[in-house]
Amino acid sequence: MSLVTDEIRAKATEVYNGDEICQAKSKELLAEIELPNGLLPLHDIEECGIDRETGFVWLKQKQSITHEFKEIGRLVTYGPEVTAVVEKGKIKKLTGVKTRELLIWVSLCDIYTDEPPTGILHFKSPTGLYRTFPASVFVVEVKEETAAAAAKEAAAKEETTAAAAAPAEAVEVKEA
Repeated sequence: MSLVTDEIRAKATEVYNGDEICQAKSKELLAEIELPNGLLPLHDIEECGIDRETGFVWLKQKQSITHEFKEIGRLVTYGPEVTAVVEKGKIKKLTGVKTRELLIWVSLCDIYTDEPPTGILHFKSPTGLYRTFPASVFVVEVKEETAAAAAKEAAAKEETTAAAAAPAEAVEVKEA
C-alpha cells in the first residue's frame, strides 16, 4: 500500500518522473537540507515529489535495492517507495529504509546531524536504537570528468547545430 495518495500528489509543489531527473532532484534536496549526497543511492527512480509546505518527500523506484556502505560495513535496503519529512539537517518519519544489524533488519525512522554540525550523522530506529557514523562515509564525489564530459558534449551539440544552420559551401571535386 502506497503512502503517497492522489491528494498528497495533488498538494505537492514539485513532482518529477524519470530516473535521470529524479536522481538530480534527490541530490539537490539532500544538498538543500545539508545532508550528504550519498544517503539515497536509489536506482531506476520512477517518480519523486516534494511538498515544500510540509516537507513531505517521496521517491518511488521500480524495485527494492540493497546497498552496501563499504566504509562502515553496513547493508541498507531501500523499498520501492521511500517517504520522509525533511528539514534542515534532518530526515524524519522515514519509511521504506532498513539496515542490517547483526542478523535482523531494522527500520530507520530518523536521520539527523548535530546542531551545530559536527560531521556526525545519527540514525534512529522506531524502537529507540540508534547508531552514529561520520557524515563523510555517505558523501559521493561528483567526478570532474563527468562534468567536463557534459560540457564537452554540450559544446559539440552547439557546433553541430551551428554547422547545420550555416549555408553549405561548394566543394570542387577533381578527378585524377
